[in-house]
Amino acid sequence: MKNVSPSKFNMFTMLKLPAAWLTGVRLKTINEASSTVQVTHRWINQNPFKSMFWAVQGMAAELSTGALVISYIRNSDHKISMLVASNNATFTKKATGRITFTCNDGTKIKETIAKAIATSEGQTCWMKSVGTNKEGIQVSEFNFEWTVKVRS
Repeated sequence: MKNVSPSKFNMFTMLKLPAAWLTGVRLKTINEASSTVQVTHRWINQNPFKSMFWAVQGMAAELSTGALVISYIRNSDHKISMLVASNNATFTKKATGRITFTCNDGTKIKETIAKAIATSEGQTCWMKSVGTNKEGIQVSEFNFEWTVKVRS
């Protein structure tokens, strides 16, 4: 993937997604198949129950999927719009400490973008991000329905 690195992407979040930046959401790894985003539970991102606020988890999860979407759009050399059309989440454990969100759907979004380019029609793709704590225990799972469309 050309010109996509965690440091450049984190600079992007600082400038374009300041809420994610301020709450500690950081892209850690990205490759053709997957991306990981980490966020650490702190005072600024906690809820009244002393765990990570669900919306901060959502920002981290969305970024783990969105980073792959942005990367494949950038590598396509086409002008393509992207938007989350729908999402859902499940929470299974209190999110404390460092939470890592992993999306392994790079191939799915690559194929969806290729189909959008080939057909000139909008396409949708569901992408999953799983959040785990430092013990590897799942704390949440988010699903995002991304829509992509070639702009004329």
